[in-house]
Amino acid sequence: MRRGAIVRLVTIGLLAGLAAAAVAIFIPWLPAQQSREAGRIDFVFWFVVTICIAVFAVVAAIIVYSVVKFRAPPDDDSDGPPIHGHTGIEITWTAVPAALVTAIAIVSAVALAENGKLKANRLKVDVTAQQFAWHFKYPQYGDFSSDELRLEAGRQVELRLRALDVIHSFWVPEFRQKQDAVPGIETTLPITPTKPGKHTLMCTELCGLGHATMRAPVIVMRKDAFERWARSQQSGSGSAAGASG
Repeated sequence: MRRGAIVRLVTIGLLAGLAAAAVAIFIPWLPAQQSREAGRIDFVFWFVVTICIAVFAVVAAIIVYSVVKFRAPPDDDSDGPPIHGHTGIEITWTAVPAALVTAIAIVSAVALAENGKLKANRLKVDVTAQQFAWHFKYPQYGDFSSDELRLEAGRQVELRLRALDVIHSFWVPEFRQKQDAVPGIETTLPITPTKPGKHTLMCTELCGLGHATMRAPVIVMRKDAFERWARSQQSGSGSAAGASG
């Protein structure tokens, strides 16, 4: 290939890559990170996006150059010359995608393994999903129930999910972590909120007519505020149980 053709291909590829990078960077695709696990998930996301931009730039450069350079006149209905296989190109377009997919798999596996590690001092919350609501129990605080999920900033929580009817899916966008709640199976999801704030838990598995309304408030609190709330809920549950008995 002549030097001029290579320069044109590289120029087109750079322009296409810069355009794709601008779309990826300057549009806020993701909400702000609010958990330690979110950083690893976002790294995998941007790692894959970078590879996709590079592949897009190469493909776009070849397509644009070919359309401009080798376009046929409107009245030319003849067949093009026969093209035989090229061993080097075939090896390249097999080896490069294989290497990229392997790299994505390794990075994803590392992030998944790190995000799945449980700490000894973790908070445990039993999460029950059913059409079309979420319910939460805190076994370390007398097993009291709540219709809102309250967590402690800086402390890992182990969410133990189960479903009573159909498959649901737990997802808070700012936490990034996502896990299905499956009937007959207990699944777990570790999350470590980083700062106090209010979020929304939503079901991301189509579960029926009321799927869009299956939401619950998520409130991340400072340690002292969370302890006061948990103890007050525990006392309230005990008082209610004593009164009913």
